[in-house]
This record gives sequence, C-alpha cells and structure tokens, in this order.
Amino acid sequence: MTEAHIDPTRAQFDAFKALPRDAPIAMLNLIRYREHAAYPDGHESAALGLSGAQAYARYGEESGPIFRRVGGSVIWSGAPQLVLTGPADEAWDSAFVALYPGAHAFLEMVTDPAYRLAVVHRQAAVATSRLIRCAPREAGAGFA
Repeated sequence: MTEAHIDPTRAQFDAFKALPRDAPIAMLNLIRYREHAAYPDGHESAALGLSGAQAYARYGEESGPIFRRVGGSVIWSGAPQLVLTGPADEAWDSAFVALYPGAHAFLEMVTDPAYRLAVVHRQAAVATSRLIRCAPREAGAGFA
C-alpha cells in the first residue's frame, strides 16, 4: 500500500507559502477514505463508528462555510472509476478541483480556528490523499 499522505509536511507547506499568493490557484484533490474513521482518543465523534466517507462528509459540512467565505469553489468533481495509468494501489474514492482566488485565501482558510476544529474529521476520514497546487490556464482544445 502507498504511504499515507494526509497533511502536508512542514517543508511542503513552506514551499507552498513561498509561491506567489495573489494569483488564482486550483487545488487538485485526490482522496482515499479509511474504511472506518480513526478519530483521536476522546474525540466526541470517536464513539459514533463512522466510516471514512461519513467523517469526510462531516469535514465538508463544517469546513464548507469557511471555504466559501474565503472565496473557494469546487469547479470540478468526479467519482474515480479506474486507474488507467499509474500504480493500482493509488485508487481514489473522490477527486475534485477547488479554485481559490489566491494562496492567501487557502492560507486564511487553514488557519481559521473553526477550520482547525473541522480538519479533525478530514484527518480521521482519509487513508491517503494528494493535494496538488496548480496555476490555472485557459481551457482550450490542446493538452499543453
């Protein structure tokens, strides 16, 4: 199984912060859920027996208002069906692209106190993930 990637490392987060902050960014999200959510001992949701998908839904409910307040929007979402090219163990349960007006908005979101409480649901839900910052380009007929 692939190494778990749930939160960025300090080096990854520092590299993110070093990039320009005022241009729009698109964040490609690839998520694989745990079968059973893994909350920290003592968390109020630990006794509920939630699946990873249910815990991720809670994360969305609690973090969604903050995401929208900073100007975020989901511009594409899909249910992955098959890894055609790539490691077979990198199958995903959810894929989406979140657009932010700039990295400053993303940073505002992840440092918001209410978001920091909501993110425990994401951490409990996710077995592994990929969050890839992209600079949006104009859509067209070509691939490049």
